[in-house]
Amino acid sequence: MSERSELFSQTLKHARRYLDGIANRPVHATLTAMELRAILSATSPLPDAGEPAAEVIGRLGAAGAKGTVASQGPRFFGFVTGGSLPAATAADWLVSTWDQNPGVFVLSPLISVVEEAAAKWVRETAGLGEDWSVGFTTGCQMASFTGLAAARRHVLSAVGWDVESQGLFGAPPIDVVVGDEAHYTIFNALRLLGLGATRLRRVPTDDQGRMRADELRSTLAGGTGPCIVCAQAGNVNTGAFDPLDPIADAARERGAWLHVDGAFGFWAAAAPARRHLVAGIHRADSIATDAHKWLNVPYDCGIVLTAHPMVHRQAMTTGAAYIVESPSERDPHEFVPEESRRGRAVPVYAALRTLGRNGLAELVERNCRLAARMADRLRSDPRVTILNDVVLNQVLVRVSGAGGRDADAVTRDAIARVQADGTCWLGGTTWHGMGAMRISISNWSTTDADVDRSADAILNAIEGVVPRSVEKSGDMDH
Repeated sequence: MSERSELFSQTLKHARRYLDGIANRPVHATLTAMELRAILSATSPLPDAGEPAAEVIGRLGAAGAKGTVASQGPRFFGFVTGGSLPAATAADWLVSTWDQNPGVFVLSPLISVVEEAAAKWVRETAGLGEDWSVGFTTGCQMASFTGLAAARRHVLSAVGWDVESQGLFGAPPIDVVVGDEAHYTIFNALRLLGLGATRLRRVPTDDQGRMRADELRSTLAGGTGPCIVCAQAGNVNTGAFDPLDPIADAARERGAWLHVDGAFGFWAAAAPARRHLVAGIHRADSIATDAHKWLNVPYDCGIVLTAHPMVHRQAMTTGAAYIVESPSERDPHEFVPEESRRGRAVPVYAALRTLGRNGLAELVERNCRLAARMADRLRSDPRVTILNDVVLNQVLVRVSGAGGRDADAVTRDAIARVQADGTCWLGGTTWHGMGAMRISISNWSTTDADVDRSADAILNAIEGVVPRSVEKSGDMDH
């Protein structure tokens, strides 16, 4: 066996051992930052002579075994983080093996065709037409950046301004309108595009965080000139969806570009029982989503879709004499900001091809059912309030205070205890002025047993903060 083959065999052993134990290990990392620095010699100068590759991989394997968070596992409920389907992980290994730079077709005909196929299947998932353009980005933030760059070009071109050539100095102002609970990545994207994170107008939301279409209509009334409206499919706290059809009506009347942030909610379109939540998404001008969330491919992969392919490409592409473009095949760099990048569409292709329509629908529906199961288990305890309508895969939990303790502090303490216990992992948030724990079920491998085991751990953590003896005294603050 060659030295390279031996190295790859050693690496495969590390990967197998890690994944074989992922469901049974503590979900939190069990090495401290100082311990990791010691294992990795992270504070030492770079040596003059290199180490053998096998020693380096061994060092990384040892650090990764206990220094990672088990976000690949079935009981990681933090943020909105999927695991990685086995086929998607295997496909990502091939991406590294091939080491392609798929900026243009001539550099990688394979990746170009894989993107073409994956883009078609993603469009079909949401019932979008074949004329929609698709790009594969690092994540939803860059997908929104790309969609909003196309929006910027489109609305300024309509008033005779070429923003790619002339820039924003002296450009007609763009009226940007967002829901009051838009995700912070929308504000980051707007800031990076020179549109500002605070000069925009915010539309009030309802008790579940949905943009109020009537308020949007009032906000847009009487406006003229370039305008962009940003809506949301899947509130990061509640899972609620903005009413896209009436929002699209208002945007069309105003002549505005409608962008939809569907980081995880986009995939509700794949499940017949949840599809009504994204009704009207086909009327958007651009959509951003993540594949590394609910599609369960490895980090990183976001997806941007637009109903205006030419504008999309014009916003992203500047030619160069040495770039060999293909007039008849897909040049992937035309749809994203990056020139040099990975073949991110390969794991997407593998995930969609192995799941099929039925498997993807089952994955989404199962996670939603498990979220409802988690909510039911927790709300059976009188110390727990579920703050949201569990319409998708998000559960927002608040723990009641007792004995004069503030409910925010009690909830934060319960979160810390859950994280330290290691049975599962979840994060905290502040929603409508209330501290809450946020549970997101997005992993392909999560089972009923995982939810029940995690619910028990959460309730045990709550018992450690608010014992039932205190709760029964009646001095409870919600």
